[in-house]
Amino acid sequence: MNTRKNNFYVITGGPGVGKTTLIDALKSKGYSTVAEDARSIIKQQILKRGDALPWKNKDLYALLLLNASVKSYHAISNKNDSIYFFDRGIVDTICYAEMINFKIPTEMLQNAKNHKYNSTVFILPPWAQIYTTDDERKQTWEEAFYTFEIMKKTYFDNGYNVIEVPIGAVELRVDFILKHI
Repeated sequence: MNTRKNNFYVITGGPGVGKTTLIDALKSKGYSTVAEDARSIIKQQILKRGDALPWKNKDLYALLLLNASVKSYHAISNKNDSIYFFDRGIVDTICYAEMINFKIPTEMLQNAKNHKYNSTVFILPPWAQIYTTDDERKQTWEEAFYTFEIMKKTYFDNGYNVIEVPIGAVELRVDFILKHI
C-alpha cells in the first residue's frame, strides 16, 4: 500500500546542522514533531553495550534504524488533523545504507515507497560554525558534508522536492520552513 501523508514534513541533513534545534523551535510554536530515532538507538545500544552502533555493526544499526523509523511513522499515521515535522525520515536510512555500502534489503526500499511524506523535504546544509562531535555524533566535518550531498540526492531520487534551508538563526529557519508549507 502506497501512502503519502501530506501533513508529514521531513527535516533532514547531515549531522550537526541544527535539525534538532529547529525541530524543538517548531515544537515550541505548537507544531507536532517526531524525534530523531538514531540518537535514541545509539543511547540504548551504549547503555546495554550493544553492537548496533554506526562505529561497530553498521548493518545491524541500519536495520534497527529502519524499523524505528517505520514505527515512528506508523505511530501517528492515522493523524490527519495537524502538521507533523519529522527529525529525519525513512529515506535517511536508505541514504545511510548506501553510504556504508550496505546492500539495501528489498523491505527497506519497499518501506520507503510505501510510507511517503509530503513531497517537500527540507534539508539543512553543513554549517561549520555550529558543527561539533560528541559521544553519539562521531562523524568528521568531511563526513558530515558528504552526508548532506548524498542525503540530498537520495531524497531527490526517491521523488521528493528537496528545499535547502538557509544557514541562519533558528527563528529565520522556522519562518523559512513555514513559508514553504
